[in-house]
Amino acid sequence: MLLWETYLVSLQLSLSCCWAFNCQSTTSSPDFSLPGDYLVAGLFPLHSDYPGVRRRPTVTFCDRSNNFNGHGYHLFQAVRFGIEEINNSTTLLPNVTLGYQLYDVCSESANVYATLSILSTLGTHRVEIPGNPAHSSPMTLAVIGPDTTTHVTTTAALLSPFLVPLVSYDASSVILSMKRRYPSFLRTIPSDELQVEILVLLLQRFGWVWISMVGSEGDYGQLGVQALEGRATQQGICVAFKDIVPFSARPGDERMQSMMRHLAQAGTTVVVVFSGRQLARVFFESVVLANLTAKVWIASEDWSISRHISSVPGIQGIGSVLGVSIPQRLVPGLKEFEEAYVRADKGTLGPCPRGSWCGSNQVCRECWAFTEMPRLGKFSMSSAYNAYQAVYAVAHGLHQLLGCGSGACAGGRVHPWQVPKSVCSSDCLEGHQRVVWGFHHCCFECVPCEAGTFLNKSDFYRCQPCGKEEWAPEGSQTCFPRTVVFLTWHEPISLVLLAANTLLLVVVAGTAGLFAWHLDTPVVKSAGGRLCFLMLGSLAGGSLGLYGFFGEPTWPTCLLRQGLFALGFAIFLSCLTIRSFQLVFIFKFSAKVPTFFRAWVQNHGAGLFVVISSTVQLLICLIWFAVWTPLPTREYQRFPQLVVLDCTEANSLGFMLAFAYNGLLSVSAFACSYLGKDLPENYNEAKCVTFSLLLNFVSWIAFFTVASVYQGQYLPAVNVLAALSCLSGDFSGYFLPKCYVILCRPELNSTEHFQASIQDYTRRCGST
Repeated sequence: MLLWETYLVSLQLSLSCCWAFNCQSTTSSPDFSLPGDYLVAGLFPLHSDYPGVRRRPTVTFCDRSNNFNGHGYHLFQAVRFGIEEINNSTTLLPNVTLGYQLYDVCSESANVYATLSILSTLGTHRVEIPGNPAHSSPMTLAVIGPDTTTHVTTTAALLSPFLVPLVSYDASSVILSMKRRYPSFLRTIPSDELQVEILVLLLQRFGWVWISMVGSEGDYGQLGVQALEGRATQQGICVAFKDIVPFSARPGDERMQSMMRHLAQAGTTVVVVFSGRQLARVFFESVVLANLTAKVWIASEDWSISRHISSVPGIQGIGSVLGVSIPQRLVPGLKEFEEAYVRADKGTLGPCPRGSWCGSNQVCRECWAFTEMPRLGKFSMSSAYNAYQAVYAVAHGLHQLLGCGSGACAGGRVHPWQVPKSVCSSDCLEGHQRVVWGFHHCCFECVPCEAGTFLNKSDFYRCQPCGKEEWAPEGSQTCFPRTVVFLTWHEPISLVLLAANTLLLVVVAGTAGLFAWHLDTPVVKSAGGRLCFLMLGSLAGGSLGLYGFFGEPTWPTCLLRQGLFALGFAIFLSCLTIRSFQLVFIFKFSAKVPTFFRAWVQNHGAGLFVVISSTVQLLICLIWFAVWTPLPTREYQRFPQLVVLDCTEANSLGFMLAFAYNGLLSVSAFACSYLGKDLPENYNEAKCVTFSLLLNFVSWIAFFTVASVYQGQYLPAVNVLAALSCLSGDFSGYFLPKCYVILCRPELNSTEHFQASIQDYTRRCGST
């Protein structure tokens, strides 16, 4: 960027010098400018350059006598005619007008000056250099011309950094096809690559394998000769002589005489002249002076049908001329347009408009002085059509850019670098793959990549799957690492549950101490006596297992958290069931079946039931751990962006068997408690036990309902909440009423009160 800015500053200084030395009281012609919504610039050789040494950095003033160029005049009029046609059209650019700024570029200095004028800020003598030249806004959207490759390479080099389109009608050099050097260059004339190929085919067709080559100095002639020599040599054609006509050459000077001698000594019949028409005229004037005759001259496209060459005196005697040219096309209506221009009252020339560039070569006195139109030759006809096509190329670009297809153009600001797309299908958005339809890869539909896949920039046609530890949303261009989640110790919900579980353990431990202190009281004895400690211990064991749900799952925590709870809860329910069964049996059936009752008591039926029931659950848990071992797992299917760490027990048959067994014990405890709803008040726990067991059922129903619709990182928290509700409910329903009597109603914790309650129950039973 620094080199580019330095380059533009030096050009700006040159521009200032040119203006300082050449800004005279100049006149301008209204034919060179036309206001409009969007401006197009045109560069044309209305006059020929004159030889001479310049000692000051001034711009050549083109409008001089005896150097009028009729060829450039036709190009000038073709562009004016094309823009007038477009502005009169109701379909191409409706409600929008094209204006123009046209310049005479008779020399390199005039060409540079005109190009800098195009890039300059309107009304100033400087070129603004923004941070990003591509974001600049010159006063013109596109430039048409100039004519020669030498002029075009200069203009293209200046315009390319600003991405101002340059559409040439006459420059065919291969070097201009280098898009890295000239990104905004376009043309309406074929490249010299085709011309070289045709020239080689022509030589092969006639069997001419011993030839000479002459080119003109500059990119067009030198690169053309170089390309032609390379292609001809590959095809077995030998080049006996090769030379370049320099810019400084004059007809018959020492340099050209030397060239003629060597050309004659080469002894070749065929001479390929790959030259621009200006230096080609110098060459053939020298050929006539040297009297080189009886040769076949192969002409390149630039001079093959040019009147500038065919008008050389004595050229008819040099031999035969074969050449290549572009197919001739007429511009419909151009002849009538030029005739009308000749007849029109042009008024008088005026001074330079305010804000324009002095000495900008926007005047042509000879153009105004015509009394008859110069004849449109074949070469001028071809070039004029190319210039006319260039105008329409710019107009069609604006038509698409402004959306004029609907019948009205959108208008608004347009940057020069905006040259419209010509695609079958527009580029896909990021993360969308191309699905080709039809036979051409340019025609496709854009389909977003599915979630979990991404579009690799090196392959637009196939979405790639992300890695196992990665994820991607729909329509993504890259994959992202998944977030590993589990129920941590420090989350708010974890802290609440941990506090509740710890409080339950403290209360259970306190209750065990209270019962131990009042072990011989009627309340503790009626609750089960020493069996209460087993029940409290089982509740504490189940509560301890809940700590395994917190933190990153490991093999020990996966084994203990559900297993310890299932076994502890089974022991508690076994004790509750057998205790409720004993009370019902003693009060209702002991007198009816005394033998069974004695056998039950003598054989410790209650303890035996608890052992057997608990052993069954222990065996279920052991089988569960052996066959369906709970292990830490990384779950990838639940959430696309998460890796959920969990244990495998929830979806195993062992877990369901253990849970079903506890459910069976809960139903048994509920049934036995309900049968004792009419027992003495001190032995009747039907209401409290029923409430706690109902809370048990509701908690687990809620858990499985949530688990069926949610499988996230907080599912273990829901599991803990359900288990904690069961443990707390069972503890509260069975032990809290007894703690209340011991602590708050000690008068009810007496033998007399319990005997009175039994006697009252006996009287009620006797009366019924």
